[in-house]
Amino acid sequence: MRPHVPRARRALLTTPLVVIVLPLVLYYVLRAQGAPAWQALLLSSLPPVAHSVTAALRDHRVGYVDLLVIGLLLISAATSLVSGDPRVLLLKDAALPAALGLGMGATLWAARPFAFQFGHQFRSGAAAEQAEGYWRESPAFRQALRSLTLLWAGAELLDALLSTTEALFLPVDAVPLLGRVQSLAVVGAVAVLSIRRSRRFRDRHGIPLFGFREPAGAGEEADIRHRAPDPV
Repeated sequence: MRPHVPRARRALLTTPLVVIVLPLVLYYVLRAQGAPAWQALLLSSLPPVAHSVTAALRDHRVGYVDLLVIGLLLISAATSLVSGDPRVLLLKDAALPAALGLGMGATLWAARPFAFQFGHQFRSGAAAEQAEGYWRESPAFRQALRSLTLLWAGAELLDALLSTTEALFLPVDAVPLLGRVQSLAVVGAVAVLSIRRSRRFRDRHGIPLFGFREPAGAGEEADIRHRAPDPV
């Protein structure tokens, strides 16, 4: 198994703690200590930024999400400092899923859609090679991953729309908690749908979409290449 595969799986557990739970706890602790809302929002945004910087230094590259997190914080922090309006910082949390959704959707026209790239993190060397083969030769495999990419992009844009509405119209102190719960609900619903589609595809065609187990054997590989695309 490639070295980055277990790291990617660990990130699925550690990233939500640093990016979601810790900022939320920090915000309400600061507010309880009497910090202004804009200051609490700004300081509670630092753990995700530190996480992004650490990941960039460790991997010797800056990812798309890392650039978004850092860039949006700098822009919203500067604007909030000038205006003194905490809602500017709340809108940052809406801009992030909007940018992610647009970025995911844009990969539908790339060489490989986002869902394929996501699954690539969890594939061993042999599984990665077979996935590339399935992508080249199986219309069903390509259609399933493009469909999941569209689903994920749409969910992020829905999250962004709801977050924007909350940031503009709800009490400031209610938005961080409500926004996190909402985002987790959206992600959870998408995860359930993705798992169900992945299992249905695996049961029908004999290969996993995301590489959590080794792909099917050569006989099943030949079978999938001749099947009609699976409507998802």
